[in-house]
Parts: sequence; structure tokens; C-alpha cells
Amino acid sequence: MLLAMSGLAREVLAAVRSSGEYDVLGILDDDPDLLGTSIDGTVVMGATTDAPAFRRALFTVCLPGSREREALVERLSLLGLDEDRYASVVDPGVRVPRDSRIGPGSIVMRNATIAPQASIGSHALLKPQVNVGCSVRVGDFATLSPRASVGEGARIGRAAELGMSAGVGNGLSVGDYSQIELGSAVLQHVPESETWAGVPAQARGPRA
Repeated sequence: MLLAMSGLAREVLAAVRSSGEYDVLGILDDDPDLLGTSIDGTVVMGATTDAPAFRRALFTVCLPGSREREALVERLSLLGLDEDRYASVVDPGVRVPRDSRIGPGSIVMRNATIAPQASIGSHALLKPQVNVGCSVRVGDFATLSPRASVGEGARIGRAAELGMSAGVGNGLSVGDYSQIELGSAVLQHVPESETWAGVPAQARGPRA
């Protein structure tokens, strides 16, 4: 089941159907006006708080924002929904090396590139044409926007976000909850909970 009616949910639904790995039972969303509506025949069946009632289902959170995904997963954990109830979705055209790891609930979209020995945490989102280098560590709930690139051995922290076409140099780190604006080039370590922008990227203040 998909959690949240969104444009991302539409893309995830297409990827799941292309792979044939799962059958999508339905969508859960907290907007009562969406109840009974559908995406390509997949119907909104209730609110996200109804998830524990679907005892045999696996779930993928389709919220685009890192902190939104984190908040929903934490809320559902209080209702008894454990990590083993989440399914990762990888576009069937993406090759994942045998020695790389993708955590539960993560989404890897079309034309992404994942190099050997990379580790993608839980509920991360890798959008189209993302490039993840060798031995990169992407934290839980992190978001890599289209054409973002992460160099060999770099670390992207929990719920950090890289904007479109942003780049992180080899061996560097982006701290937990930090945001790198679109087109920025990170050439030094970024502390947690900050916004950086520019070429080279510089601190712009606390993340909003």
C-alpha cells in the first residue's frame, strides 16, 4: 500500500507495476476529501492511521519531503507499525550492485545510478538521474533530487536534502537535517541542520 496521495505516489505506482514485484492494494491518505478517489485505478481506502489494520500489507511512504516522511513513520510506529512492514521500491531499470544495500521503505527512481558498496538507509528517496558513488552512505529519510551527485565515500545525513543538480565531493559529509540548494557544489563538510547554497556552497543559515 502507498501512504499519501501525491505525484510521487503516481511514479511509485508505475515503478511497482513495471517491476511486477508487488500488487498495490490501495492508497491511504489523511485528507478526507480524497477518500474514494484514485490514481490509475488504485483507490484511496482510508487514512494513514488505518495502516495497522491491513495486517498482511507492506507500505511505502510517498511524501516528497524528508521530514514529512520521518514524521509519518514515527507516528505510525506509535501505532505498532514496525520497520519490517515497509517495502522499498526500485525502478526496474536501475541496477543495484550486490554489495550495495537499500533499506526498507526507500524509493529509487528511474535512471538513478548506484555504485558498489553504497548504503541507502530506510525511507530515503533517490529521484531520477541521481548518481551515488562508491561507498557512499545515504541516511534514513534523506532526499536526493533529480541529477544530484554524491562523490565516492561521502555521507548524506538523516533527513538531509540535496536539491536538483547539487553535488557533494568525494569523502565529504552533509549533516543530519541539512539542505543543499539546487545547483550547489559542496566542497567542505556541512554541519547538521543548516542550509547551504552556491558554487562553492556556503552556509546560508539554519534550515527552515
